[in-house]
Amino acid sequence: MELAKLIRERRSIHRFENREVDRALVAELLDTAVWAPNYHMTQPWRFIVTHGEGRRRIAEAVRIMKEKREVDPAKKKEVGEKFYNKIMAIPMLMTVIMKESPNLIERQDDFASTSIVIHNFSLLAWEKGIGLTWETYPWIHEPEFREAMGIAPGEKVLGNLHIGYPAAIPSPQPRVPAAERITFVDKA
Repeated sequence: MELAKLIRERRSIHRFENREVDRALVAELLDTAVWAPNYHMTQPWRFIVTHGEGRRRIAEAVRIMKEKREVDPAKKKEVGEKFYNKIMAIPMLMTVIMKESPNLIERQDDFASTSIVIHNFSLLAWEKGIGLTWETYPWIHEPEFREAMGIAPGEKVLGNLHIGYPAAIPSPQPRVPAAERITFVDKA
């Protein structure tokens, strides 16, 4: 597919078919996605791909966090179960992690590079008929989640990618034309 068309047609997918995504294909796509610009070649990223029964690890951590934070005792179990089931309905999750440099400039560059890896992966996946959405919910910072996923101190979670074959493809959302946001400077 032509790159310009691929960029314009890619969508964030929130509902998936009940169909597994091949982990070898995901590894292959990631192997290409990491060819992102990366200042000083720090390559700070790593990926935890959770699928099948492994999803229970995230689902249980989320259930515990949601139940702890629910103030109404009568709703604790219901709220926890709702989020558990939501996670289990996602065919594959990828937690994208970045090693945080103590150097602020390098950390900013690394964040941008890791974000590019995510975008590269989303385009490569879309080309293969696989959709995803990039979620950065608050609980990615919680100790329960970090411990369940083996995320070390000094590592930043950029988000979880929900990955699967689309059950529905949303309509495109309008974009502000770039021409309305460009300033050309041609004089000293």
